[in-house]
Amino acid sequence: MTEERTTIFIIDDDPSARRGLSRLVRTAGMRVEEYGSAQEFLERRHYDGYGCILLDVKMPGLDGLALQEELAKSDYGLPIIFISGHGDVPMTAQAMKKGAVDFITKPVDRDHLFKAINESLALDRQNRKAYSDMAGVRERLVTLSPREYEVMRFVVAGMLNKQIACELEIAEDTVKIHRGRMMRKMKAESVAELVRLTEIAGIKPAEAGSQQLDDQ
Repeated sequence: MTEERTTIFIIDDDPSARRGLSRLVRTAGMRVEEYGSAQEFLERRHYDGYGCILLDVKMPGLDGLALQEELAKSDYGLPIIFISGHGDVPMTAQAMKKGAVDFITKPVDRDHLFKAINESLALDRQNRKAYSDMAGVRERLVTLSPREYEVMRFVVAGMLNKQIACELEIAEDTVKIHRGRMMRKMKAESVAELVRLTEIAGIKPAEAGSQQLDDQ
């Protein structure tokens, strides 16, 4: 993705505050989209570029904290910077605990704001790469048969074919066949690469004596 696809989303029910914040962000050459409510933002088309959200806490209807919870339900959400005229400590703690990058009190300090935006954009790039990697691994995992999946977990546990055969009570040659198919489907050229892929997907290595599958 290019910098041209970086967008800062400003969500604030106060038109004056929203426009002022928008003008400030645009002085740095950043693209801005403004929304007067959380619901209006939720109704927008899907956005797949880089960015972050500058979100007012106190809004009628769905407030900032409620929107944060709603966005957290999706597989992937943009980093959030809360902007508020209320320096409420419990509210700040709640927002940060749920993943907000920062909580800035109005009137907004320019340096503080752009520091938070830069941190958010860096985090967004990191998150998008992790999400993309995860999606790619999942696409490979769904092609595995149950037996190939089981063999994979034993392979990343560091077991040899002979040991896997003993664990699954199948022939070593059968293990070799499943292992070969599994490595091709996972597009892994080495065990080290396979370990990296399973770590991305959060798959734990198998343990000796784990439940066995019928031979396939």
